[in-house]
Amino acid sequence: MARRGKNYEDAREKIDRTFEYDPAEAVSLLKEVSYANFDEAADVAFKLNVNPRHADEMVRGSLVLPHGTGADTTVAVFARGEHAEEAREAGADIVGDEDLVEKIDEENFLDFDVAVATPDMMGTVGRLGRVLGPRGLMPNPKSGTVTFDIEQVVNELKAGRIEFRVDKAGIIHVTFGRVRFPADELEENLEAVARELADLKPAGAKLPYFQSIAVSGTMSPSIKIDTSWARNFILN
Repeated sequence: MARRGKNYEDAREKIDRTFEYDPAEAVSLLKEVSYANFDEAADVAFKLNVNPRHADEMVRGSLVLPHGTGADTTVAVFARGEHAEEAREAGADIVGDEDLVEKIDEENFLDFDVAVATPDMMGTVGRLGRVLGPRGLMPNPKSGTVTFDIEQVVNELKAGRIEFRVDKAGIIHVTFGRVRFPADELEENLEAVARELADLKPAGAKLPYFQSIAVSGTMSPSIKIDTSWARNFILN
């Protein structure tokens, strides 16, 4: 087993790994055990009681966090004409049509965090599936990144919209801010994610829907959260 550094071990000693904290305690502890000398992301992992292999139990979506992610998001937009101009005016970092598709296909250009496309571009963009798909960068109608409403989507992405999708193990990983955020802002962002996942609970999901929740910094150990907190947001 790989040996952890002293800072990590010191941080882990401050966490009761057998205890499930309430969100306020977990966020406070997350800030206390942070030791990295860079701007750490605050991450959360929700283990859901779903089987992603069943289409009716897939959980995916997007959400604009109340206080953003604290990170700059590089947005690429596939669009033509007035929609391309709209993207530029909204603050998109990269805008193109067939030229951008060719650059990605031939030069493996991937210097962006999220891609958006107008519906009329998808016939061309579709050929990039083998490149963008495995990296989670392929525009998708279900996540709202295939749309003619370019201005709204780009504004939301720049404001801190996150996208999420349950993985094969039934876990959703989300960055809900930066460890440097005030504790109340982290709590509000975390609650927004939990409420959204509760709203997206599939009808066929088994109980308990929230099996486990844990927060962590980029470098710090994970901290368990009491799942009964999130279950209170489930309406059915």
